[in-house]
Amino acid sequence: MESIDHKDEYDDCYRQSESEVSLVEVPDFDFLMIDGRGDPNTSEAFSDAVEALYPLAYAIRSIVKDEADIKYVVMPLEGLWWTEDMATFDVEEKDDWQFRLMIMQPPVVTRDAFERGRETVREKKDLPALSNVRFESFEEGLSAQTLHVGPFSEEGPTVERIHEFIEETGYSRRGRHHEIYLSQMGRVPPERMRTIIRQPVDK
Repeated sequence: MESIDHKDEYDDCYRQSESEVSLVEVPDFDFLMIDGRGDPNTSEAFSDAVEALYPLAYAIRSIVKDEADIKYVVMPLEGLWWTEDMATFDVEEKDDWQFRLMIMQPPVVTRDAFERGRETVREKKDLPALSNVRFESFEEGLSAQTLHVGPFSEEGPTVERIHEFIEETGYSRRGRHHEIYLSQMGRVPPERMRTIIRQPVDK
């Protein structure tokens, strides 16, 4: 059975060059979502959220494979990050951050598969954040994005480059700072981490 990789189908959204900032139209996707706040390096809420999302995503994939005879690659972890006043959002002031961690779900995934997947995980693991995971759609619309290669702690200049591009092209920022983690945390050296950084825009 061939495994479908939706990063290829939606390559504008999930494939990005480090050498340029691109404007992309991000469609309405379904996601597994969970919210929290605090520094991702120290926040228990962050680690609990990650620990809940991945087993659930794989349990849902197993249900779809068994029942629809479709196998797909689990999509990368994504994070929306924001503060109460986005005009003062600072990538260095992590303690003030709020977050929404997400994993995009292919169109074949239903709410019923989501609920049954959660029950499957609940029977096997005691995950404190599992009950807080939601299955919701999210449409980001027109956005500017680029690829950051390196540690999260060095994202600042990349974020500034996106903001400068937005200003120079006559757009304005809206919504929340968005990161897509193409490299799996803990398995890739920090200097080789690949992260798409995205910022929704208005004309």
